[in-house]
Amino acid sequence: MTDSIMSKAATMEIPINSNGDTGTLPEDDSLEQAAKLQWSLDEKVGSSRGTRDLQQVMVSGPNLNETSIVSGGYGGTAEGIIATSSIKGPAVRYNPEFNKRIPVTGLGSNMHHSSSSSSMTAEETTRGVAVEKLETMRKWGLNTYKCTKQMISERFGRGSRTVDLELEAQIEVLRDTKRKYESVLRLARALTNHFYNMVQTQHALGDTFADLSQKSPELRDEFGYNAETQKLLCKNGETLLGAINFFVSSINTLVNKTMEDTLMTIKMYENARLEFDAYRSDLEELSMGPRDAVTMARIDAAQQQYQVHKEKYERLRSDVTIKLKFLEENKVKVMHKQLLLFHNAISAYFAGNQQQLEQTLKQFNIKLRPPGADKPSWLEEQ
Repeated sequence: MTDSIMSKAATMEIPINSNGDTGTLPEDDSLEQAAKLQWSLDEKVGSSRGTRDLQQVMVSGPNLNETSIVSGGYGGTAEGIIATSSIKGPAVRYNPEFNKRIPVTGLGSNMHHSSSSSSMTAEETTRGVAVEKLETMRKWGLNTYKCTKQMISERFGRGSRTVDLELEAQIEVLRDTKRKYESVLRLARALTNHFYNMVQTQHALGDTFADLSQKSPELRDEFGYNAETQKLLCKNGETLLGAINFFVSSINTLVNKTMEDTLMTIKMYENARLEFDAYRSDLEELSMGPRDAVTMARIDAAQQQYQVHKEKYERLRSDVTIKLKFLEENKVKVMHKQLLLFHNAISAYFAGNQQQLEQTLKQFNIKLRPPGADKPSWLEEQ
């Protein structure tokens, strides 16, 4: 009975006035009656049993899930009652043995731990990227320092360099050939421009002669002959321009694409040779020093870098040798065709042999553009 009364008292509503203090409700004195009844029971049952019952009540405690708080005064509506079960917070467990409440971790702590782990992972990723960039910059700076040191040593005659005499001679021949072919290309373009202007002048002169033959009856035949001659020369000039343009285009491809590609590979080969000599000199300097533990570790690292750059140097040297061989074959084939075209076209034009000139263009599969072909059509302009 005592337990039921105390449980009922514990689940009673605790009124709170507008000032936050508990007020006395004249119409509801259930708490006071429960206290008086508990006192009378304690007197009848005895101090020992009452103490035991009170201890049991304290151990079990009130049912917090059923406790409610009244925000208004007495007689307020049910809307002012807020159940404590709706208030979110960390759960606690009462341990009677240690006489204290033990917090129970739940979903909130797990979410906090998950967010902390995510932030730590992002921070570690950013730190890893920064460390990787710093390591790359360190390696680049060390490699640049060694190559610059090797270059200065070679320039002042203090350092040794790896030389392939046969390959170096072929590279020098290629560079000299490229300079001469660039000169041929420049002169051929100048010839094209001058000849184009001459053809345009002949075309204008022929139109002028034709107009004068209509307006000068006494000189109609003479102006007519010259107009026909200039038109024929203009037509043959346009045919020759097609052959010269094809010659210029082929030489331009050979010089600025084929030869340039080979020279880019040669540049990579020369850089690899410089790096190889730089790491070779570094390994030789370390090998001449003391052989303690620290030096031996540095020698092993230098030996690995030396081997890597040696393989790179040998691979690029092989690539350069192969490209030089194919370039020479391609150059002979292209220039044989282009020089024959240029000779036959020029000879036929200045000999006045129109049929031979046209036959030359057919022989080399050269198609002339019709007049006005360079201008875009009205559909392309839209």
